[in-house]
Amino acid sequence: MTSPKNIRLSLPSKGRLQDDSIAFLAETGLSVQKLNPRQYQARIPTLPELTVLFQRPSDIVVSVRDGSVDFGITGIDVLEEKRGDNGEIIVLHDALGFGHCALTLAVPESWGEVQTVETLRTHVAALGHTLRVVTKFPVLTERFLSAQNIPHTLITAEGTLETAPTIGYADIISDLVSSGQTLQDNRLRALPDGVIQTSQAALIANRKALETNPNVLDMARRLLEYIEAHMRAKENLLVIANMRGQSPDAIASKLFAETSVGGLQGPTISPIVTRESNQGWYSVTVVAQRSYLPQAITELRSIGGSGIIVTPVTYIFEEEPPRYTAMLAELNADDGR
Repeated sequence: MTSPKNIRLSLPSKGRLQDDSIAFLAETGLSVQKLNPRQYQARIPTLPELTVLFQRPSDIVVSVRDGSVDFGITGIDVLEEKRGDNGEIIVLHDALGFGHCALTLAVPESWGEVQTVETLRTHVAALGHTLRVVTKFPVLTERFLSAQNIPHTLITAEGTLETAPTIGYADIISDLVSSGQTLQDNRLRALPDGVIQTSQAALIANRKALETNPNVLDMARRLLEYIEAHMRAKENLLVIANMRGQSPDAIASKLFAETSVGGLQGPTISPIVTRESNQGWYSVTVVAQRSYLPQAITELRSIGGSGIIVTPVTYIFEEEPPRYTAMLAELNADDGR
């Protein structure tokens, strides 16, 4: 059983996914501090019980699956490739908002008639040999091609795959695509309906550790508290305006008549003490969606708002993190099987 001082979180050990994971955690208030730049270990001062390890994304999935690590941040692509069938991994958050890419089939540009998976199937019949597909994701690729009834031979490889069709040891590739520029540089073209698995960073946990260790369960709640409260806050802004009115109820009625300035449950309205008495000034505070800010400002002005202040929000905490509630429901459902 994991001790209170030995709960482990694995992060990607290099590359863009490592940088984005560390930056994301710092934004949520969980700054990662490496104990030694040459060591694959770090800590999060906000959560002193948690030890941070650095591993390859695929190794993170395996470590969480076998229970040597309690939590991990990795891509959904490697999660689905490596998670296995034993159900030992539970996904705590599947949309952390970074690491976006998609595992996709890509064909040579010279195959001009191949524009869809259906036309690929037709082309394969005319090849004269079984379609050779090179990939780092044999499980997901096999599942997709079999579902599409495309005869194929998989070639599992590491490193750069884009040169395989040019060199001649594969016909097409199944690889991760983000911008698509690397494919263009190697005269390959992604099939629009050949997306095998969309991906972004996810927070995962070992199911058994959650079920048997209260300390790990509590850490899951704390991680999700920070992550969900921050991600919700990123979508919103705190807007404060001065407004004349006969009463807080009268001002609230004006606010509720608009579409962007009602707040979460409602506005906070408090009297303003002015130099002159009985002026009927109030301070109105609402949380507005960032994407609707121009509309919110216009609506506040239209009902008499002035001196409007807009400030970022660091956290918006729910009564309990929704994804933590969903995790508990999943664990309880497993207990009842």
